Amino acid sequence: AWAKENHISLGQVTTNADTPNEKASNEITAIPKLLELIEISGALVTIDAMGCQTAIAGKIVDQGGDYCLAVKENQPTTYQEIADHFDTLVAADLTNEDGSQADVRYTSTDEKGHGRVEHRAYYISPVPETMTTASRWKALLAIGMSINIIVRDGEEHHSVRYYLLSQYLSAAKFAEAVRGHWGIENSLHWQLDVTFGEDQSRVRKGYADQNQSLLRRTALSLLKNETTAKVGVKNKRLAAASDDDYLAKVVFGA
Repeated sequence: AWAKENHISLGQVTTNADTPNEKASNEITAIPKLLELIEISGALVTIDAMGCQTAIAGKIVDQGGDYCLAVKENQPTTYQEIADHFDTLVAADLTNEDGSQADVRYTSTDEKGHGRVEHRAYYISPVPETMTTASRWKALLAIGMSINIIVRDGEEHHSVRYYLLSQYLSAAKFAEAVRGHWGIENSLHWQLDVTFGEDQSRVRKGYADQNQSLLRRTALSLLKNETTAKVGVKNKRLAAASDDDYLAKVVFGA
């Protein structure tokens, strides 16, 4: 669990392989356990398609949070109903049959850099009355769609993603939630691999791997939240190793 605004790893739950004494676990079984460990009241929880489960949505709401869940073919009927709804809206240029403006919020962004041009479009709509699976999702209020179109080396690539939400957000807030979700890859996972060499670690005995993982995430959060040194996390880590005063600033904010 990653707090995007504060760059803090809030908690983690280990999944395990099937053993004689314990059944195998995965994200679907681990996410509810993780939610029990953290305070999510008032927060918007974003989860990718693996965690798009009715029980997980219900647990988030029961704990006072809101959800924005990516939907893929693992929820085939829900996925198709959302896709059909937005296909109809876009084909009609976001208007109703009588020509009036459809109840849908829209925003888009355009970016250039690293040899590519990227266009992103975001649509969010109240749950349509025709959506037969809506009642399965606790407190469901809106559905969303994001479209990414990337032009690189003269070739165009596009992707479309769909979402379930328990809040009818503004288009800008929806876009922020969608893009912010993937911040965990660059802000946490990539840093743990590159800066701390986590993927190369072969520590396995007992709980040593879990303990070291916790220490790495704690260290990363401390380093990211130390803002006086205008260098990257790797150089901050080196500075903390060689300068006790800077180490104290990182650990205690002094």
